[in-house]
Amino acid sequence: MSAVALCLDRRLQERVAAEAAASGHLVTVRAANGRELTAGLSGQRVEVAVVGGSHGRLTAEVVAACDRAGVRLVVLASSESERRHALSLGVHDALDAASDWEALEPSLRGVRAVPGRVGGPLSGADASRVIAVWGPAGAPGRTSLSIAIAAELASLGHTVALADADPYGGATAPSLGLLDEAPGFAAACRLAASGSLTLGELERVAQRYSSPRAPFWVLTGIGRASRWPELTADRVRDVLALCRTWVDYTVVDVGFSLETDEEITSDLFAPRRNAATLSTLGVADDVIGVGLADPVGLSRLLRSVGDLVDAAGGAPHVIVNRVRASAVGPNPFAQVAATLSRFGGIEAATLIPDDPAGFDLALLTGRTLRDVAPSSPARAAVRRFVERELAPVPEPQHGRRRGSARRRAVAERAAAS
Repeated sequence: MSAVALCLDRRLQERVAAEAAASGHLVTVRAANGRELTAGLSGQRVEVAVVGGSHGRLTAEVVAACDRAGVRLVVLASSESERRHALSLGVHDALDAASDWEALEPSLRGVRAVPGRVGGPLSGADASRVIAVWGPAGAPGRTSLSIAIAAELASLGHTVALADADPYGGATAPSLGLLDEAPGFAAACRLAASGSLTLGELERVAQRYSSPRAPFWVLTGIGRASRWPELTADRVRDVLALCRTWVDYTVVDVGFSLETDEEITSDLFAPRRNAATLSTLGVADDVIGVGLADPVGLSRLLRSVGDLVDAAGGAPHVIVNRVRASAVGPNPFAQVAATLSRFGGIEAATLIPDDPAGFDLALLTGRTLRDVAPSSPARAAVRRFVERELAPVPEPQHGRRRGSARRRAVAERAAAS
């Protein structure tokens, strides 16, 4: 039994109070706003505070008071604006206000409920996978496709993390409308360097992209290119290794440059500008090369794909973005396919139709293409690629799911701490 404080709107507070009592918990404080809750925390026995995500209830003072009193804070958000408000105060795991008490119970116990994956394990070894998304210079749409791929994997029921490892400046956070004052991927790398990186710390520095059917974690990238020395090869490998125990799929948006010439001109142990990119490509299970469907973009892709093969140690998946007749002439899909086959020996590329309206709307609203334009032809092409190449849906299996095993592991870690 837990002593619970409630700070919600009247109707929601009545429902949650009744469900809490029915589950054997004791409601010791009922507050109408953050000021009343702060006063109640100092005068009553409280172990858990369930707080609405509105500005009047969830305040910096409430968060600080819960921290001082050792009270577990559970936030219920009824809108996207309330989720963003919670994120601005450092609360990354707000729950939907419509959630029943069963969904709240894991948070009350300090155990985060992790959604199970549809259809059973990925393989016999049940191993998580790292997917690196690379593209040459010239903005071929690497970040947009990284986000779209992460969203489609999440929509299949997988747990997903999207990591921005671009050493020349991340674009994932502004694309999704997330805060990037404290880049999550760089923070994880610093923790790895000090030996302090744990699953709990990884979730603390990550942000959550909230979506009704396709939520995923985001490790935001550096906002200033001058911070690239924080992303060393060893740190990046350590972070990605831990991500394999955290989520089913880690999608990594890497930088464009594959150069290693700095090893000739620098001291042997000097930091490498492209270390994050090259180390990610070296450990990735799947590497995706993204090119742009115009004469310049195709030329850059074809000239760089050999270097990508060397860096990745194998042939990548190739995606050509923004296929359109206005840039390559009539019958653009056949034109692009013929060019890739003739000049690069690439026979199995995925071609994404141009959809500027869909991607512009996603960028304007800070949402994924799947959320703002579910009928987009570009989204359909990405979905087919994900289902065919990255996460083929296995036959349904009876028995234990990987998700339930992960939940038990989280519970055991929480009990041991």
